[in-house]
Amino acid sequence: MDKKLGRLLLIGIPYFWLFLLFLVPFGIVLKISLSDVAVAIPPYTPTFDLESGWEGLKALLVELDFENYIWLTEDDLYWTSYLSSLRIAFVSTVLTLLIGYPLAYSMAKAPSEWRPTLLMLIILPFWTSFLIRVYAWIGILKTEGLLNQLLMFVGIIDDPLQILNTDTAVYIGIVYSYLPFMVLPLYSSLEKMDGSLLEAAQDLGCTAISAFWKVTLPLSMPGIIAGSFLVFIPAIGEFVIPDLLGGSDTKMIGKTLWAEFFSNRDWPVASAVAVLLLLLLIVPIVLFQKQQERAQEAEQ
Repeated sequence: MDKKLGRLLLIGIPYFWLFLLFLVPFGIVLKISLSDVAVAIPPYTPTFDLESGWEGLKALLVELDFENYIWLTEDDLYWTSYLSSLRIAFVSTVLTLLIGYPLAYSMAKAPSEWRPTLLMLIILPFWTSFLIRVYAWIGILKTEGLLNQLLMFVGIIDDPLQILNTDTAVYIGIVYSYLPFMVLPLYSSLEKMDGSLLEAAQDLGCTAISAFWKVTLPLSMPGIIAGSFLVFIPAIGEFVIPDLLGGSDTKMIGKTLWAEFFSNRDWPVASAVAVLLLLLLIVPIVLFQKQQERAQEAEQ
């Protein structure tokens, strides 16, 4: 009996936290997304009064509608923001992979006594506030910033480049901020790889480059997939980086969501945007979980 109770508690506590910290807030946001904007506190209607009981709940459900979701399909701002977020997140993920793979490969091939230090250097930026690190890029990328000063000093350019407040600055900020999330899974996959497989491939006539494409890359694919999801998923909903480094033309759904909540005070539309964003993110999350399950089955 005690074992059964212990097993139920072990399984039930995570589900309880999932219910309390995810499903309940999601239900509240979903309800607000089906409401109408109002000049009141809170700024939407209808609201539920516990004293009204079941009759009040029935009356509330009758008043809910999908007008806000229909509005999202009719206004170009929202679907262009979704598409722009997908584009920026995808390009940023590819750039992060191109930079992170050589870093992870070098770390995996480094002498074993160096690896802890190299890992610490990858994790070191997390010891500083994310907001401060993004602000630092403003000083680097602005017209009179360090990057333009260096390029002009070397003689590569004559006039300062306009990098800040462009999509290029957003790409730089996302790649810099999320690079560790790409490097660490890649390093984990590459570090566990059996070096004798490369030796066998070269003994069979493969060149170093051919052995990389036929042996190293396929074996590191779980790390590539995991790192790509860890970068792509949060990058879609990023708000701080496009707000500080991007310009007025930089459309990302995180900026649109913030503007609806705090500038327009349109909580129902903002909630509808948030629900659709969550549904958009569920797709890569489910794909990631399926990939992890297949990887575990392959190891067994």
